[in-house]
Amino acid sequence: MPAAVIVVASGAVPLDDAWARVCTLSPVIAFLAAVLVLAELCAEEGLFVATGHAVARLCRARPGRLLPGVFVVAAVITAVLSLDATVVLLTPVVFATAARAGAPTRPPAYACAHLANSASLLLPVSNLTNLLAFAASGLSFGRFAALMALPWVAAIVIEYAVFRWYFRTDLAAPPAPTVEPPRPEVPLFALLVLASTLAGFVVTSFVGADPVWAALAGAVVLAARALYRRTASVRGLLTAADPLFCLFVAALGVVVTSVVDNGLGGALGRILPADSSWPALLATATIAAVLANLINNLPAVLALLPVAASGPGPGPVLAVLIGVNLGPNLTYVGSLATLLWRRVLHDHGTNVRLGDFTRLGLLTVPTTLLAATTALWLVLP
Repeated sequence: MPAAVIVVASGAVPLDDAWARVCTLSPVIAFLAAVLVLAELCAEEGLFVATGHAVARLCRARPGRLLPGVFVVAAVITAVLSLDATVVLLTPVVFATAARAGAPTRPPAYACAHLANSASLLLPVSNLTNLLAFAASGLSFGRFAALMALPWVAAIVIEYAVFRWYFRTDLAAPPAPTVEPPRPEVPLFALLVLASTLAGFVVTSFVGADPVWAALAGAVVLAARALYRRTASVRGLLTAADPLFCLFVAALGVVVTSVVDNGLGGALGRILPADSSWPALLATATIAAVLANLINNLPAVLALLPVAASGPGPGPVLAVLIGVNLGPNLTYVGSLATLLWRRVLHDHGTNVRLGDFTRLGLLTVPTTLLAATTALWLVLP
């Protein structure tokens, strides 16, 4: 916020331009807040605990099933409720699930970090970077999902293959003795609201409305139920919306605008390819991945989208998205989600090994970038 005030006060960004940037980002920020509240209320309803218990029961006889189970659950939750839900809400459940299944915690814990980034390619709601790219792409909700489905699958399959090989020793360990915990109640109401919200995203896309209304409706329904049952408070709901993070996004948009308008935009315009050929898309995704690891993926996507959106069709914009979503699996600073994941692991007394994270990144990032970009090129018209 102080940086945004400084660039406006110094004239680096005129006040009218700064306000226009904030207004452009406001639907995205409102959507982000609604999805954060929706995810938190689903957690309060017991959705994550019930999911973890189901996975633990499935894996009790064969703990080797835990990793594929976590991959499926984390991929779906990331796609539907955003990567923040996977990092903040699912990761603690994964620790408890591994303990119930008598399985080692390292493979599924690291899977949560990787899938929070790589499984966020599918829907506009999966990541804040997706929301920004969705607004710049000119695509409908359904068309966006259709184009990103094959890249999403390609990235997840490669991640799983690498994890199976890298953690082969952990996965071969015999299960530890465990005690069956009580079976939690499945939150049918939360599942119904979540399914209705997803359907609402598609409907709003068809009628030309902003999908923020569908997210807001889902959050309001669950919030009203929680307030009536006194399982939530207005203060808690406001905290779940994370207003300081929303202000951070708005201020970051102004700061990045000043950098782009004063040199970075021209430099990126000279190095980014201007077509949707396979080499051009791969080069765009690679540049985006490198920039995400240098300055974090959120400012990277804000800097790259104006240039990519001027290209032919949605291909360059979606290639940027592939780069800024997959690239952060290489370093801790690549995304805010990874930094949050580190904090969650430390809170659970688990040491995050830089060597493991870096080696996994070196194995997965280049291969997933190549596969996902190739898949995007194949499905583009």
